Amino acid sequence: MDLTGGSTLARTSDTPSSDVVPSSVRSSSAHSSADGSSADGSSAVAPASAARASGPSGPSGLRGSGSRASVPEARGPVAAEGRVAAADRVAPRAARPAVTELRLSAFAGHRSAVHALGPVTLFAGPSGSGKSTTLRAYEALARLGAGDTLDEVFPDAADCVPERARPDAQGRRGFRIGCTVDGPEGPVHLDVAVQAEPRLRIVGERLTGRDGRTLLATALRDPGRPAVQAEWHTAGATPVTRAPLPDDLLGTALLPLRVAGKTRGQLEVLAAAEQVVVGLRSAFACDPRPERMRAPVPPGEGRLRRGCGNLAEVLHRTHTDCPRRHHRLAAVAGAGCSGPVTGLGVQELPEGTVRAVLERGGRPATPLGRLGDGELRYLALALTLLTGPGVLEMDRIAEVPDAMQSLTLLADGLDRGLDGRQLGELLRLATDIAADGHVRVAGTVGERSAGEARRTPGVTVVDLGG
Repeated sequence: MDLTGGSTLARTSDTPSSDVVPSSVRSSSAHSSADGSSADGSSAVAPASAARASGPSGPSGLRGSGSRASVPEARGPVAAEGRVAAADRVAPRAARPAVTELRLSAFAGHRSAVHALGPVTLFAGPSGSGKSTTLRAYEALARLGAGDTLDEVFPDAADCVPERARPDAQGRRGFRIGCTVDGPEGPVHLDVAVQAEPRLRIVGERLTGRDGRTLLATALRDPGRPAVQAEWHTAGATPVTRAPLPDDLLGTALLPLRVAGKTRGQLEVLAAAEQVVVGLRSAFACDPRPERMRAPVPPGEGRLRRGCGNLAEVLHRTHTDCPRRHHRLAAVAGAGCSGPVTGLGVQELPEGTVRAVLERGGRPATPLGRLGDGELRYLALALTLLTGPGVLEMDRIAEVPDAMQSLTLLADGLDRGLDGRQLGELLRLATDIAADGHVRVAGTVGERSAGEARRTPGVTVVDLGG
């Protein structure tokens, strides 16, 4: 996919076009880079806000996203009609959608980069090697899949453009990222081309099925209108459906709201789109900030925030709602915190707030506010691994059954503030939990921690230093 808008499904109903995504590009190959963008025509659409739908309430009163595209319950992964026969599937399919490959075709300092992602994947390398940028691209795709607008996801989009990218005659430059999401429909590939200058917009998007069929393609046709021309596979009386889509939202996330699901082709498109959306929306970016975790907090809903400043509030909830997981967290705390630890308790203070404490057996309990930065980060990351979407402040998908819910922890600087013992315990916990398929981890570590990660069975280390 380049930034020129490229060709459409009208010319390539079954095979990707070379000027959008080369047919040779698959999950095992690198994409060529692109530096500029151009556009050539489309019609206007309704405002982006009109295309979003409210998410229904989930269990325990936890709500789905109120302003993001919902995944219809009766389609995609739960629809049997119109699916490819089981005999046509040559490999077993993953039970839960998961991002298994990240592509940075032209993004900041990355060009033609393709990274396979395992259940626990850590990006290592010296400072400046692009570790944080790689994880940022993953989070950006996750947020786009959840329905966030382009300007929300890329407030500083110019920094994502490769430094050597030269603008075209109209002064346009951009970047390209993509991923592969594996699941019941097999590997589905998503590639997105973004124009960053002079105005932020999506200028091209392609969704490709496991057999190489182009299921969705979008192209910018009229630079003066806030829309791209979209075409998706129908396989009915009309082989291709065309319609304008907003240029500030991911078209794949909008398909469940636009496709009726009446033909075999439409069901195929829906299943692929929903697999990608579910896989991307499972991500939770966690960046524990010890300075925010020390003070008592008011009790509340008990959903852990990105910075983990409400750690005591969440422990107050898990202490009663998830006793088994809370007990396991206490055991993990004993392995990574100094001194004896017999449990994790929560104290309700007279002013109506709560604080968490480490129980020390016969000794006085230690408030978490007295712990070191590394101990607090260790506890917060362990809590994230031991809980799930319902206990994290993330875009939980209410339409997906709890048994099919998954979590991908994104942890930039996973080893920050941790000593070797804490990092080793955390990695062993991550691989142990990831073994059942509910939890995956993608993070970054420094060069010193990479050795410990490589020695831990089940951890994939991607070295960006070479």
